[in-house]
Amino acid sequence: MFKQGDTVSVLDDAFSGKVKGYKKGRVVIETTDGFELDFDESELIKIAETGLTGLFSGKSPLAVIREKEEPLKRSFTKEKRSKKEGFVLEVDLHIEKLVPNKKGMSNYDILTLQMETAKRQLDFAVKNRMPKVVFIHGVGEGVLKAELDFLLGRYEGITFQDANYQKYGLGATEVYIKQNPNR
Repeated sequence: MFKQGDTVSVLDDAFSGKVKGYKKGRVVIETTDGFELDFDESELIKIAETGLTGLFSGKSPLAVIREKEEPLKRSFTKEKRSKKEGFVLEVDLHIEKLVPNKKGMSNYDILTLQMETAKRQLDFAVKNRMPKVVFIHGVGEGVLKAELDFLLGRYEGITFQDANYQKYGLGATEVYIKQNPNR
């Protein structure tokens, strides 16, 4: 409860004044500019000689003021990528990613499916003018990698190398597709 003569500050506005009394359950204050305004008790903070006090339902006055303040806007820094980098098609050739169950498949069947997938995805990338494709083949005994190298060697206008070690480890090949402007 506020009593007549208390100095108060309004939480949601930047003005203060003295309590004149109560009117219809609301606190009437006279601002420092001479205006009479009425507020709920929860909208006011009593300013005492020692600091801020008031009715805050168990919260400190500073906590109430902090709740009312505008939250700081978060700053975001966008990672800049060059247009050349663009979208990279990643094709995982592990058999577990290609079929739900490899039961009953011979090693030849598995390798054939992996190579057909690689060829189909590479043709798709060339057709859609994608600058780069990464084939994830794993380390293993190197049979798939050797077959993949043989397949890539038959294409004109592409170069390939081991993919970024930090991102893919040892088991991936990066393919760069040179774009022909006449296509």
